[in-house]
Amino acid sequence: QVQLVESGGGLVQAGGSLRLSCAASGRTFSSYTMAWFRQAPGKEREFVASFSWTGSSTRYADSVKGRFTISRDNAKNTVYLQMNSLKPEDTAVYYCAAQWMGRLLRTEWADYWGQGTQVTVSS
Repeated sequence: QVQLVESGGGLVQAGGSLRLSCAASGRTFSSYTMAWFRQAPGKEREFVASFSWTGSSTRYADSVKGRFTISRDNAKNTVYLQMNSLKPEDTAVYYCAAQWMGRLLRTEWADYWGQGTQVTVSS
């Protein structure tokens, strides 16, 4: 069993930055691909970024490429999402997810989810 706890959300003006953190329980964190998804009001949950369990691959949604950076610290069982140049359309609840040795590009592939953290970008 893996528990994921996100933090770092908040209210920021357009053009600003936030860093989200996701702390995971368990001793096998390094064997999980970690990802961030987001869900805006009235919309489906969508993929934002992932960091492979092998440590060799990161992927991003086209909408955040060049602005967001995903990273992980296996010693701290934590994955991060650095969000720069934020836009009002980035407003959403951001969820951390984990998949055992997978690719984690789709919501249905996740084995575990965090509770989410709200990010609001004002114009």
